[in-house]
Amino acid sequence: LKWHYLLTEEQLLCCICLDVFRDPVTLPCGHNFCKDCITEHLNFNSQRKCPMCKEQVDRKYKLEKLLERKMCAEHGKPLDFYCKNEQMIICQSCVDADHRFHRVVPLKEEYEAKKTQLGITEAKILHMIQERQRKVHELKQSLKLSTEAADRETANGVRVFSALIKSLERAQAELIEMTEENQKRTEKQTKVYITELEQEAFELTRRRDEMEELSRSKDRLRFLQSFPSLNAAPPTKDWTDVSICPLTETIKNEVKMIRDAQFNNIRQNAVDVTLDPDTAHPALILSNDGKQVHCGDEWKELPDSSKRFEPAISVLGTRGFSCGRLYYDVQVKGKTGWTLGVAKGSVNRKGEIKLNPENGYWAIYLRDRNEYFALAADPVPLSVNDHPEKVRVFVDYEEGLVSFYDVNAAVLLHSYTGQTFTEKLYPFFSPGSSDSGPHLMLHCPPAAAPGGGPDGESGSGRPRAFPNRVFVC
Repeated sequence: LKWHYLLTEEQLLCCICLDVFRDPVTLPCGHNFCKDCITEHLNFNSQRKCPMCKEQVDRKYKLEKLLERKMCAEHGKPLDFYCKNEQMIICQSCVDADHRFHRVVPLKEEYEAKKTQLGITEAKILHMIQERQRKVHELKQSLKLSTEAADRETANGVRVFSALIKSLERAQAELIEMTEENQKRTEKQTKVYITELEQEAFELTRRRDEMEELSRSKDRLRFLQSFPSLNAAPPTKDWTDVSICPLTETIKNEVKMIRDAQFNNIRQNAVDVTLDPDTAHPALILSNDGKQVHCGDEWKELPDSSKRFEPAISVLGTRGFSCGRLYYDVQVKGKTGWTLGVAKGSVNRKGEIKLNPENGYWAIYLRDRNEYFALAADPVPLSVNDHPEKVRVFVDYEEGLVSFYDVNAAVLLHSYTGQTFTEKLYPFFSPGSSDSGPHLMLHCPPAAAPGGGPDGESGSGRPRAFPNRVFVC
């Protein structure tokens, strides 16, 4: 090594045996000795001090071999110090020369400090690893639950659609059978009519031939004797009202039955909806149970809130939904204006609001008693034959679908399809101004009445009596 050439003869001598080093080792202070010499000295010296500088030597210190210990390439002395300014390991001579005014600490001290720092960093990394492992476990659990939920949903969907398919196939078979039976009856009756008509036509033709023969007769006596029987009206049926009715009405009834079955299939997705007073415009008056709302004549004095609609006379439902299917019914009977639908929780509620999907609203509305619109980017007029008394709002979150139905007529009013929902959707209501008619009310669908059977009947079979208020499943 380079430092060997820089050592003097005295530096190669052990100060204990005064001979050239044999198996040289180094103490923490940097002084060198023969391994056997210093080992014997330390073992018999209770204070365990360096023979040269008297520095204490810890019992745990492991003697380092002088070729193993790193030496300064420039000065040939042990690299026992660390310069914090230049972040490098140096010897005592380096300290005395180029690093005199730098922040220099013993190598051991820096080693312990860095080791402690490394331990802290290691602990942080271990914590990060554990956090990620917990997150992986959490995601795996979520995926498992999601998979199980998807399997259940698929099984339920398959069961529902299988039942619906069977119902449709049964209805189709019944329709075909009934149509064929009706057609057979029609054919049989028609053949009877044709036979009777042909018989009457034959008798009338024979009568006409007799009348022609009599009219050509010159025998006055025979003419007058035969005239009364030939001139009398022949015995025939009045065929004026006899006709064959087509089966269109029967088919219409069957199609209506199928349509009703499809409409009623969504009843299992009814949700509990109540109105959120914190979002209600100051002019709106909510019932104590949060199931009905109307516009009053005066504004209430309420604290300003970013959640509250103003000046739009609107209110949201309390509960938001971010998955699955749901629907709720709203009674609108007798009202001349209203707006219904769903809205994102982050929608703007202050100032002028344009209700459309681009701004987070999916709704339809009635104005001036007769004008129905879907509130798209450009309002779309809706063809409504009869005024709905109850409107159903249906949402399929994953499919991006919002549909509106006339409940009593089981007719689709409008659908927003192909939408993308990324946050919670809240039921949205606007009951119109104070002169727009009765209260806007949320209703409980009959099939979902608590403890009841279909069509709102109780378990005993007696009709369930509802007070003249709003209900929500």
